Amino acid sequence: MVKLTADLIWNSPHFFNAIKERELELRGNKIPVIENLGATEDQFDTIDLSDNEIVKLENFPLLNRLGTLIINNNRITRINPNIGEFLPKLHTLVLTNNRLVNLVEIDPLASIPKLQYLSLLDNNITKKPNYRLYVIHKLKSLRVLDFIKVKAKERAEAAALFSSKEAEEEVKKVSQQEVQKVSDTTEEPETPKVVAPTQEQILAMKAAIINSQTIEEIARLEQALKFGQVPAGLIVPDPASGVNDGSGPMEDYDLSRTLWSLVKFVVAGFVVICASVTDQNVAVALLQSVVSVASLGNCKLLLLKSMCF
Repeated sequence: MVKLTADLIWNSPHFFNAIKERELELRGNKIPVIENLGATEDQFDTIDLSDNEIVKLENFPLLNRLGTLIINNNRITRINPNIGEFLPKLHTLVLTNNRLVNLVEIDPLASIPKLQYLSLLDNNITKKPNYRLYVIHKLKSLRVLDFIKVKAKERAEAAALFSSKEAEEEVKKVSQQEVQKVSDTTEEPETPKVVAPTQEQILAMKAAIINSQTIEEIARLEQALKFGQVPAGLIVPDPASGVNDGSGPMEDYDLSRTLWSLVKFVVAGFVVICASVTDQNVAVALLQSVVSVASLGNCKLLLLKSMCF
């Protein structure tokens, strides 16, 4: 995660957007908390905080100029009850694809005096009964909700439905299952721990390298050994069998590597000599010798690859 610092704000893209408003783009930074927005010096009409990991819509300084806040694709579950005091001229708020579940969670938006355009699409709150009418009832200045114009008929229906305090409280009821669901979704995912291979696994990998039949297999196992990874399907011998006592496989592994390097050197030398010989019979004889040497170290594949250069 990236902290929203003054440096990040100053170094982020800012430009005049399609409607000639000055916009600050802070999207896609994995920002978890809104902070330090005072560094903007209230110089922007639009701030884009999309595609981050913000959980709470809060910590705004007084931004008299800000008219549009785009904060879709985050993890917002709560909104500061006094948010309107800090964003007095906000008219457009995009909260698409967040984690608002209960109708009561949008009540703080009523403190924003000039809010006219609101998107709550892809939040579970939109699945609540009478969701649209409730939002229209709470946000008197709203003109467009979820990209659909608010009609006079809907305003009348909302006023009639929530004319009594009891009806409004009934809609706000939160079940225990919903509370549990919200708390589950706001928990941080656990980072899987990387465990280094045990001594038995290291010895098993070295033994597997000794018994490998192809160059590709040896390269794969050596790469896994180098980075401390355990290859899939690795068979680790029982410690009681004596395979991992450090006396056998370790010495065989070191000896095998030495022999392997020696054979590669010899094969490469033969190939260079063969390439420089003009007599066909001599070249064939040398190549037969190369094949014999290569078979000692199981490096026929190496020979074929070397001859291709």
